[in-house]
Amino acid sequence: MTTLRILRQAFRTGLRDYSEIFTWKSWLAGWYLRILAQVIFFALIGRLLDSDAQTEFLLLGNATMVAAQEGIWALNLALWDRSAGTLQLLLASPSSPVVVFASRGSYMILDGLASSLGALFVVGPLFGLDFPWPEVLLVVPLTLLVGATTYFLGTFLAGLIIRWREGNVVIANIAIAATMALCGVNVPLAFYPLPLEWLSKFLPLTHGLLAIRGVMDGADASLIASQAGLEVLVGFGWLALCLATFERFVSRGRVDGSLEFAS
Repeated sequence: MTTLRILRQAFRTGLRDYSEIFTWKSWLAGWYLRILAQVIFFALIGRLLDSDAQTEFLLLGNATMVAAQEGIWALNLALWDRSAGTLQLLLASPSSPVVVFASRGSYMILDGLASSLGALFVVGPLFGLDFPWPEVLLVVPLTLLVGATTYFLGTFLAGLIIRWREGNVVIANIAIAATMALCGVNVPLAFYPLPLEWLSKFLPLTHGLLAIRGVMDGADASLIASQAGLEVLVGFGWLALCLATFERFVSRGRVDGSLEFAS
């Protein structure tokens, strides 16, 4: 029960901090407009190619990428908490450090879901994207799944670089770029060299995006379910790796004094 209370309190604290940064007006006028512009930009590339199929492929891939992008941004929490002087306080929790740290930023999964679906269901009709009803409702839990699995990856990376003050932004950008490049966001997996195609299967987003594309294309339910199941397995794999390593990374930081308050 103590761990559950800590988890709830950490989530509420993170959500409160987020609400202090964004009001609904600033979220719509700032962040959401940026996301719309990002997805529209890639959809316009499809239009430039004069291909409805390419337009749909790029639009759907980049709308889903928004959820993955916010999940990966979990690793920035270490930088933000260090700058605010709260990192050591979080890691001093009587519960496992990874439980406190991960639950505090889990609101980003929900924000990624809202941003991704908001872009898909607004930009999609502008470019003539068909939404099969009621199958399109499956896109909601699948997008949530993508946000969660990439959040596990982001939390693992946060532990990996928690002692490296200058590394957060660099690693975040590399992780986002690699995910966008390798997980079938802009290029079908079949075009990748075999080693890269093999690697993509172990990254979050890949199977979740394939499941979402299957829903939109009217694929067989078994194919969609199998891709969703593989996304779950990949997510649990990254979560297990996170649970196995996070506390060890933190312990080393305590020993060498690299978890200082100031950035």
